[in-house]
Amino acid sequence: MDLSPRQRVLAFVVIVVLLGGTGAYLLIPGVRSALGQGSPASPRPSASGHPSNRAAPVPTSAPSSSAAPTTAPSAPNIYAWLPFSQSDLAKAAGVTEAFGAAYDTFSYRESAAAYVAPMRDLATTELTSSLARGYSTLGVASQRTKQKQVSTATAVINSLRSFGASSLIFVVTINQRLHTTQGSSPDSSQWAITVVNNAGTWLVNDIEPAQAGNT
Repeated sequence: MDLSPRQRVLAFVVIVVLLGGTGAYLLIPGVRSALGQGSPASPRPSASGHPSNRAAPVPTSAPSSSAAPTTAPSAPNIYAWLPFSQSDLAKAAGVTEAFGAAYDTFSYRESAAAYVAPMRDLATTELTSSLARGYSTLGVASQRTKQKQVSTATAVINSLRSFGASSLIFVVTINQRLHTTQGSSPDSSQWAITVVNNAGTWLVNDIEPAQAGNT
């Protein structure tokens, strides 16, 4: 059917309007939303602000420290280097201190034999015999009796001066308190005392002033 010029213009306008409406429907989300046909919903953010469908990060823990514990080096056994054991040293030291105390303990009432009696199990026979002779010396004995001397003493080891395969030399301080007719007075002196191992038994075989001998 042939259209008149007026009808053709009217049909062109209708087509333009229809095409414009379709373009607006496809391109403008606001128009589609107004029509109740919005675009597919984007993921709703989770409470933390991230999309709820996003995978949560896997927590990583710091590598645990598994360093092997260090072991402190053990102290060397010095007695493996010495010609005597720890037990031998303790016995020798005990004999030395007991002898040092007995050496300066005496009374004017005692005989020489009584004076050296406490030392007989601590010293050699030669040494106790020598000490008994010195105790009985006339001038020494008479002064002791005249002043009524009574002495008590203690001894303590200061150091180990030297040692050998069967002997030890200790530096010892002997603290003496001497009572006489003139009163009481303390005294302190250092001695070098040598002990020897005699068939497993430690005995003192010499005593000298520390600055004089037994080196």
